[in-house]
Amino acid sequence: MLIEGKKFAPEHLGRVLILGLGKSGHAALDYLLPLMGTRVSALAVAAGGDTPAARADAERAKAAGAAVEFGNDAVAPLMQAVGGSFDLCIASPGIPEISDFFQSAKAASAELISEVEFAWRESAEESTWVAITGTNGKTTTTSLAAHLLADAGLAAHAVGNIGDACIARVAAGDTDVYVAEVSSFQLESTSRFAPNVAVLLNITPDHVEWHGTLEAYAQAKWKVAANLAQTPNATAVLCATDDAVRARIRELRAMTQEERGFDYVPVGTKDGIAGDMRARCGSDNAAFVASDGVLTVALRGEDHRLCAESELQIKGAHNTENALVAASCALALGVADDRVAASLRSFAPLEHRIEPCGSVSGVACYNDSKATNVDATLKAFSAFGATRPIVLLGGHDKGTDLAPLVRAAREHAKAVVIFGEARERFLAAFGGEISGEGGALAVIAANHMEDALDAGLAAAVPGDVLLLSPACSSFDEFTCYEQRGDIFKELVAARAACA
Repeated sequence: MLIEGKKFAPEHLGRVLILGLGKSGHAALDYLLPLMGTRVSALAVAAGGDTPAARADAERAKAAGAAVEFGNDAVAPLMQAVGGSFDLCIASPGIPEISDFFQSAKAASAELISEVEFAWRESAEESTWVAITGTNGKTTTTSLAAHLLADAGLAAHAVGNIGDACIARVAAGDTDVYVAEVSSFQLESTSRFAPNVAVLLNITPDHVEWHGTLEAYAQAKWKVAANLAQTPNATAVLCATDDAVRARIRELRAMTQEERGFDYVPVGTKDGIAGDMRARCGSDNAAFVASDGVLTVALRGEDHRLCAESELQIKGAHNTENALVAASCALALGVADDRVAASLRSFAPLEHRIEPCGSVSGVACYNDSKATNVDATLKAFSAFGATRPIVLLGGHDKGTDLAPLVRAAREHAKAVVIFGEARERFLAAFGGEISGEGGALAVIAANHMEDALDAGLAAAVPGDVLLLSPACSSFDEFTCYEQRGDIFKELVAARAACA
């Protein structure tokens, strides 16, 4: 029996296993502990790694009567503790599906789902979900979409990978529109999840070590739209500038509206965000930058002309694309054109995403520490118009193909400064250190990020742009990209004060 007024919430959840005590597991525990003895007959926690935060949650769970075990072999003793297998497992997204830990939980559970799926099931039947995924751009697009919807007076919150865990907001009961940034990890373990608006920005190589193959990674991403046809008046917003996404758009275009069961909005075309997919291949809807520079969304027979691209505070064609996506989401949910336009103009750059962070002797510095892969850095290279930035590259090498990075640097950058663990492979890709005489790209080697900043400033003149956009993760020198970006901003501030 299902609880009336919720999406898909059984009256009795039975024996429940929480797999992992990260952000999602912590929120699931908060939600489930009060249900013990009513909807939950037994609660078990396979806590994974023994960290101080996990230990605190474990003690709290034990005090309430839940069974808790640490380590990757936790599932078997937990089954013994609760007297059998589990009716439901809620898995944290940081645990790879191909791991023995995950597989043991899956084998011991009648159903294994992600916290996103669980939250959607437990949410109010009339609530609205906007689910946004893609290799790059998710956080900016999610934040912008939530900004547009909240500005329009809706009780909208960003959840998932940013903001609160989805189930925490469901428990709070203060949200009518959930704008969820969802990763491939979270989508992998969904089955019924059916948002009202599904967004897929792009699919480029990333997290292959987690999924096993690029194909498996892409399949997980596409689960964002797997159940759209089950939601009345649902809409998919799909970036046609991306090759993999555009291939799926061609498949959708070959179907009738009745066969698809939902509308879709292609953003841009193969040629970029200025392309109108209606003119290009007869699509019913489209989002693009018109010839006069105005962001335009054609949806269900009406053209919505919003604001000029030049009025956006966020820089770069990729951010204009993110703005078109977010606007398409808001318009699909009925927000008025003038409200969308005003909110697009007021949205400021997010931290660590081409974030202005001061000037040193006339050199404008930007923090794009969130660019942890090549594709993200490619977008940042072209974000400054005719100005050719000096770009700091390096960190923990993900081992991806560097040829596109080298081509983009030669086309758009004045210099690159290469640092960190990735330095030798990156230098080899660029052909070693080069002076940059005669207008050629300069290639400069440095040891660590601070050295790279100083080398970049030494190569700059007033009016230049210096950009940290590493194309690497941060784990050779920092704990996370946020720490890397924060320290970069501190270093810039210190040098500005001494200039």
